Amino acid sequence: MYEFHSDRDYYFLMQKMVCEESIIPFIKNVYSFNRDATVLEIGCGTAGVLSAFLERGHKGYGVDLDGGSLDYARIRLADYITSKQLTLINENIYSVDLEKEFQGKFNIIILKDVIEHIPNQEILLKKMQSFLAPSGVIFMGFPPWQMPFGGHQQVFRSKVLSHLPYFHLLPMPMYKGVLKLFKEGTGLCELKETGISIERLEKLAKKTGYKIVNRDFYFINPIYKHKFGIKERKQSAFISSIPYVRNFFTTAAFYLIKV
Repeated sequence: MYEFHSDRDYYFLMQKMVCEESIIPFIKNVYSFNRDATVLEIGCGTAGVLSAFLERGHKGYGVDLDGGSLDYARIRLADYITSKQLTLINENIYSVDLEKEFQGKFNIIILKDVIEHIPNQEILLKKMQSFLAPSGVIFMGFPPWQMPFGGHQQVFRSKVLSHLPYFHLLPMPMYKGVLKLFKEGTGLCELKETGISIERLEKLAKKTGYKIVNRDFYFINPIYKHKFGIKERKQSAFISSIPYVRNFFTTAAFYLIKV
């Protein structure tokens, strides 16, 4: 297991830097917003991504099921909470009451490395429409399921499995057998059900009434700069143009969609 996955301080800073260096520029490339823009992050974790928006004066809301991560965020970002610039909610996004828990709708909704963990993704995309302000946008960044580490095996304790690409694509019985052999838990098996490809995301977006206004595919994920010291690199136009095949060689996909 890579140490930065258990180091909340460093992970917070990584998320913040990736947001500053890659996510905000990606959004601003096609969508202009000022300090009055409100931001919702679904699956905010320790709120590192949100902190980049807070520093720019935006009002932020974060929703996450992990109470421990939110406790960290409440300490780290206490001043923003006290000033009511930041609200954190420990709840399932499907249970959130828009009228009760949010004061208005959002100009920007962020899902960073989250959509691949959420079941019933079509239902989520439909629900998010009720959260969007007029002309608002949704940013989604995710690793395509078929990419070398799309099974998130980098979090395993075993050095062998954490460095072993593509083995998450094995049939479920074989996959579970490998995890059992290396005495790993089966908590990530659900990703076989929720893991998402580029084609599935685009199909769901179209089906639920969204337009894709920007997208980028990365051969080298922008966060790898901070994890491994490897400079980000966008996917080649040739590979990006080949449906299905591109998933196997794209470590991150960025999308901006709107109704």
